[in-house]
Amino acid sequence: MPITNLLEENCKKFGEDICLVEINPEVKEVRRVTWKEYELMEPSPLSHYRREITWNVFNEKSNRFANLLLSRGIRKGDKVAILLMNCLEWLPIYFGILKTGALAVPLNFRYASDEIEYCVNLAEVNILVFGPEFIGRVEEIADSVSRNRLLFYVGENCPSFAEDYNSLSANCSSQSPSVALTDADDAAIYFSSGTTGFPKAILHNHESLMHSAVVEQKHHGQTKDDVFLCIPPLYHTGAKMHWFGSLISGGKAVLLKGTKPEYILDAVSKEKCSIVWLLVPWAQDILEALDGGKIRLEDYALSQWRLMHIGAQPVPPSLIKHWKTYFPGHAYDTNYGLSESIGPGCVHLGVENIHKVGAIGKAGYGWETKIVDEQKNTVAKGEVGELAVRGPGVMTCYYNDEAATKEVLSEDGWLYTGDMAQEDGDGFLFLVDRKKDVIISGGENIYPVQIEDFLRNHNAIHDVAVIGLPDKRLGEITAAVIELKPDMACTEEEINQFCHKLPRYKRPHKIIFADIPRNPTGKIEKPKLRERYCGMSLVAAQNRG
Repeated sequence: MPITNLLEENCKKFGEDICLVEINPEVKEVRRVTWKEYELMEPSPLSHYRREITWNVFNEKSNRFANLLLSRGIRKGDKVAILLMNCLEWLPIYFGILKTGALAVPLNFRYASDEIEYCVNLAEVNILVFGPEFIGRVEEIADSVSRNRLLFYVGENCPSFAEDYNSLSANCSSQSPSVALTDADDAAIYFSSGTTGFPKAILHNHESLMHSAVVEQKHHGQTKDDVFLCIPPLYHTGAKMHWFGSLISGGKAVLLKGTKPEYILDAVSKEKCSIVWLLVPWAQDILEALDGGKIRLEDYALSQWRLMHIGAQPVPPSLIKHWKTYFPGHAYDTNYGLSESIGPGCVHLGVENIHKVGAIGKAGYGWETKIVDEQKNTVAKGEVGELAVRGPGVMTCYYNDEAATKEVLSEDGWLYTGDMAQEDGDGFLFLVDRKKDVIISGGENIYPVQIEDFLRNHNAIHDVAVIGLPDKRLGEITAAVIELKPDMACTEEEINQFCHKLPRYKRPHKIIFADIPRNPTGKIEKPKLRERYCGMSLVAAQNRG
């Protein structure tokens, strides 16, 4: 069934229960307010750091926006883009779009003006909804993008080139629009991370969205009593599909605007969060703050926190071992996915398999996996190949890009992920690296993730990325870009000595101490690092023999 049905059902069962809370720790709290109190106040959404809404209000807001869209000529198959930071308005707007039969098109909040324009044109967007953080960027392209589409603004002091979402939607009917939807109907367009150029538009239908909700609950067992802490950006499939576990169970979710360790633990404590999805850097920050005595567990109420799970990148086993020393009672899970497979869940470890930490797991609920060679033949267990997945959550296509679709999606439904993996004797999958990130040095395939996992065991290293740099003799050599922990010192000689435990061909040829750039979903931006360092002279690269 279409995922909008879950929202309607929650209103019938849990209408007056709180479903969403927004917390902004960066803004001074005056006092906590309910949504009804908030709407009676003078407009000033940033004067209070906590807002909340019920399932009834959520649905009402969605219906009002849906009816506004319909009044402006939006019809089934049209597209409405969302360019907002995480906020209470985000999800009601998303569901309002879906209720019209239009496609929701979430946009990355880091996009520059030219990327915004590129994406709304590629997806053939009819309406762009944006927030106050994006006024400058949208204004730069307003003349061109507004020729064929409407601009709705969510916030105070609506700019002259847009229309005011708040006042317009408030005057629309709160009744659900009568638009028939089926599982096969197109529902959303998400964009790839764009690490190799401008992003691709990924088309999903309602079956994909609904399957991701079912998968999330099957994997993590959400109940009505669970409270999910959502920190990553909602434009990304990962955050939203994990929130679908709250949607399908009728549970509360908390949108936290901030990633400092004290913010996270404070939100878990005060909002009684039981499930928290973290990215690797945030988990590392929490551990370092605990190790350094900057935060103390006894200052927070954390007994209800039952599950910590991580996705978006390979998880160092050393991190989870360290985590369990502070949180021995936590269940742990990791999820693998990509936007083409509607985010996390096509592979998952399973809370019962913490002994296999380091693996991404096995095929998720309703999914199939295989590992193939260059000719798409399945490889033997233990051999490295490209991971392929198949299931109800695979994308329909890359929108308006038939050639790119054929490169990754077979006629029988297999999605070739571009990730290199291997399967152990117990059937667990281990992610080796991105196909495009594999380093070929002297004819030897080197997988950066393996070296990164090793280096993270060094007590002075906060983060690390291994990339290939051009070399006349070997083709490529490995370079380790290392970000040290605050107040920690380390030398190149010490790192080289530490790496003597590695096989000779895996030892980095060059050590670079620098910050590691990551995107909003926690993935290391290796193209930026390669661009930054590939021009460096390697003449003086030391022989590590």
